[in-house]
Formats: sequence, structure tokens, C-alpha cells
Amino acid sequence: MTQKLKIGAVQINSPLIMAPLAGITNLPFRLIVKEAGCGLVYSEMVSSYALVYQSKKTFEMLKSCKAEKPLTIQIFGSDPFIMAKAASIVEASGADIIDINFGCSVKKILKSGSGAALMQEPLKARAIMSAVKNAVSIPVTIKIRSGWTQDGYQAKEIAKIAQDCGISGIAIHPRTVKQAFKGKSDWNIITAVKKTASIPIIGNGDIVTHNDAINMMKTTKADFIMIGRAAIGNPLIFQAINSALKGEAIPSFNIDKHFDIMIKYFAESVKYSGETKASLMMRSRLCKFVKGMPYGADFKEKIKLTASEKDGIKIIEEYRDILKKYNNKKSDKFNIDKTGALL
Repeated sequence: MTQKLKIGAVQINSPLIMAPLAGITNLPFRLIVKEAGCGLVYSEMVSSYALVYQSKKTFEMLKSCKAEKPLTIQIFGSDPFIMAKAASIVEASGADIIDINFGCSVKKILKSGSGAALMQEPLKARAIMSAVKNAVSIPVTIKIRSGWTQDGYQAKEIAKIAQDCGISGIAIHPRTVKQAFKGKSDWNIITAVKKTASIPIIGNGDIVTHNDAINMMKTTKADFIMIGRAAIGNPLIFQAINSALKGEAIPSFNIDKHFDIMIKYFAESVKYSGETKASLMMRSRLCKFVKGMPYGADFKEKIKLTASEKDGIKIIEEYRDILKKYNNKKSDKFNIDKTGALL
């Protein structure tokens, strides 16, 4: 399970993938998870229309650097011609893989005929996949849901079309459109698609600990595992899963390492977005890193007022010291499991 794997001709050194998350997986966050052991990172979902019509803000989302490679840029849209033009722009930007979103269940995306709406239109889905595949020379993948019904019929149908079109991999989030991110994902759908797949399958959904990742690989036989929300505030989940896959001891939670990541995340965000914008973003992002920790509410109140990198780092360092003193007591320690999740 730890051998080098490929999507198309792109070699990946770990079967762990960071899911595309709107508002989260920008370049600074991708660098953080890559350093933590993620094999392949995805961009946030990018509008094909905005790329073709040269939105400056959207083009900023294509920024990359060598340290995060390989990189997948995910695009969405409903027009095959526009999607193909956008794919060409993405390839020219230096992306290693292009992913087509067939899984977004946000209402405004569905109303535009994009995302998971395309799982109800197999002919249009085929046209989009073919157009994008023919427009670029790099691998093209897709990300899908179970579909609009719990039986997963649409997932199987779209997966078959993808293979026919020469798509290089399929990521499956086995929840229905109606479920969004609620309820339990049905890994049986991943298993069913994998049984008939001739291309790599990426399993996604309900991966919270290293044991979940191991169980998904064993149960579904997926080639890759995609981690989403569990990595927000805990990038070291990738380190834990990689250790488990190699049969090594899971690293224990380390306060210093955790807070060093927070500081680096802030610093990289300042480089990427500028100090004012980054400080505003970090107000919410860093709160995820202290979820459930002692005195976490105090940290959140302070970080929500930060207006500079200097102030933010000072608040992080002060909270680190508080936790160290708290955890050095012989009794009443806060308990964190080996993946970094609070027990």
C-alpha cells in the first residue's frame, strides 16, 4: 500500500490526497499538508467561466510552486466548449492534473447545471469529459458523489462513461446530493465502482483517523484515499496515516509541532495574500487548530481580533505556553489521540 502510484503519467509518492475544499485549499494550506505527508493536493474549485473570461481573482487561484507538486486543479462548469478552454488555461498554468467537478451539491452550482447536476445528464457529462480530455495532454480526473439516489446507480454510470472517455482517475464521495456532508457515507459504492474500474479509484468520505483510512483501503480496495474536513486544523493526520500504512508506530501529538504549523500557516498566508487579508482569514482558520482544547475559547476570542502577523504569532505563542503548563501538570491533562484529535 505504500508503493509509488500513478494517475496517468503523474507519479505520486503516497496514496493520500487532500480533497478540494472551497475557501480552504489555497496554496498556503496545500504547502502545509504536503509537508505533513500528503501525496497529491487539489486546488479549490475553480470556475471555468471565470477563467475563460479572465477574472483576475480566479487566476490568482492557479498560483502554485514546486514544493507542492504534483498539483491537481479542479474546474467546474456546464458548457463543454468553455470547460475545454478553461482546461487549456489550467494546463498552461503548470498544473499536473485537471479534475472535473461532478460532485458539488451547493444550490447555486446545481442551478447553473454544474457540479452534481451533471450526474443527472450523462450525455452532457460525456461531452464535457471528452472535450476536456481532448483539449489537454495532462491527465484528467473527475470527482463524483453517489448521485441523486442512495443506490449509487449514477455513480456507476458516470464512472463507466469516464473510463470510456479516457479519464485517468475517479474520486468518489459516496454521499447523495441531498445528504451534502451530513449522515454517513456509503463505502459500498466505492467498492462497487472499484470492482469494474480499469483506472485508479480515490475513496473519500468519513476519514477522521488513521484507522478509518486503513479500513477504507482494505474494505473498498481503493487505490488512493482522499481526506477532507479532518485535515482542517489537523494537517498531521497525513503523517499518522502514512505511518499506519507502513506499519510504523503512530507519532504522538506534539504541542510544539502543532503550534509551529499554525505559525507557518500564518506566515505562508501573509506571503500569498498580504498581511491584511491573511490576518482576516487566519481569524477563522486557526480556530480549527484548537477545537476542543483547554482554554480554546480564550484563544478564539483573541485571534478573532488579530490584525497583523506579529499579533497573531504572539497570540499563538501565548496559547502554546498556556497549554504546555496545563499539560505538564500531573493530573487533569487534556487527552489528544495519536492523529491529533481531542479525545
